Amino acid sequence: MAVHFTKEEFKKRKLAVLQSMKEQNLDALLIFKQESMYWLTGYDTFGYVFFQSLVLDQKGNVVLLTRAPDLRQAQNTSNIKDIRIWVDKDNSNPTDDLKSILNELSLKDKKIGIEYEAYGLTGRSALKLNNSLKNYCEFKDKSELINKLRVIKSKEEIVYVKKAAELADKALDEAWKYTKAGANESKILAEMQRVVLEGGGDYPANEYIIGSGHNALLCRYQAEKRILSDQDQLSIEWAGTYKHYHSAMFRTIPIGRADPRHIKMHEACLKSLKNCEKKLIKGNTVGEVFDVHAKTLDDLGFKKARMNACGYSLGTTFSPNWMDWPMLYTGNPYVIQPGNVFFMHMILMDSANELAMNLGETYLVTENGNERLGKKKLDLVVL
Repeated sequence: MAVHFTKEEFKKRKLAVLQSMKEQNLDALLIFKQESMYWLTGYDTFGYVFFQSLVLDQKGNVVLLTRAPDLRQAQNTSNIKDIRIWVDKDNSNPTDDLKSILNELSLKDKKIGIEYEAYGLTGRSALKLNNSLKNYCEFKDKSELINKLRVIKSKEEIVYVKKAAELADKALDEAWKYTKAGANESKILAEMQRVVLEGGGDYPANEYIIGSGHNALLCRYQAEKRILSDQDQLSIEWAGTYKHYHSAMFRTIPIGRADPRHIKMHEACLKSLKNCEKKLIKGNTVGEVFDVHAKTLDDLGFKKARMNACGYSLGTTFSPNWMDWPMLYTGNPYVIQPGNVFFMHMILMDSANELAMNLGETYLVTENGNERLGKKKLDLVVL
């Protein structure tokens, strides 16, 4: 069975969820996030693109409702014993099957939490679910219940996060090796992903972001692939991924020579990152980290070029993206704790001059500060 954590680890996680449910006076939790299912049971699939739910009640019963293709997936990758299948047919409504499970668990008229903030629970499915539960039980949004537990990484998880960071470093070595005038972005991507997979890693939860020239100012993957010019700029955001745990990095690489404004932008990004490092410590809020980022870049004259967030938590995430809760933006009250893993990205996009500069690293919060997981230099590398 391809389960990546010990029985003791899963037991601790389940007890933590049950305790949180008890504190919030919940009789059951309907889990729709694939991240939650993986963390709680080991269940590893992309079958969440269809309706599926993991039911956990206060008595500790765990029941998975999914489709036939995921029966063996759950058997091979998780500790779930009770797996139910809803049948594909015209006008099928799996929320009825889910309600039958709730009846078996005597949850009528009980209080049930639901993970609404889940990519697998589409708007249409949520409407069907709400309609099915109307006048059946008291239900409320509890999308962050497991998030607040997952955000603090255990010792077993940190091993995987650090392995992901090693793979991210190897990918950067390949980026530096293959980035040059005349190179194709496709080749750079291929070599970066190759070393991650050869190192035992996984596909990332979203595509690597790569863009040169005018596309260097984009913060999302897009399908155009350019040949690098004699003087150019290449922005790359990627993550090493291991057992679905991510460690991300971000760089902008000038090709040929750096524009003097590139140098000033990099200096600003580096100063902002270092100031954020000092603030990313136990007891501060993530909103305070962003405010330091914003003040640093604003004071250096880059207010129009910066973003309104400077990072987010990282962990085990599934497509469509590796961003996890919580995000680093102003006013966010989440209090930083040891075991948190955050990707901090300093992004500057100068649209007027079509210049980009990005610098991003992943950090583990410790009792005495934080540890930068990537071990590569932060210098501006011109190729």
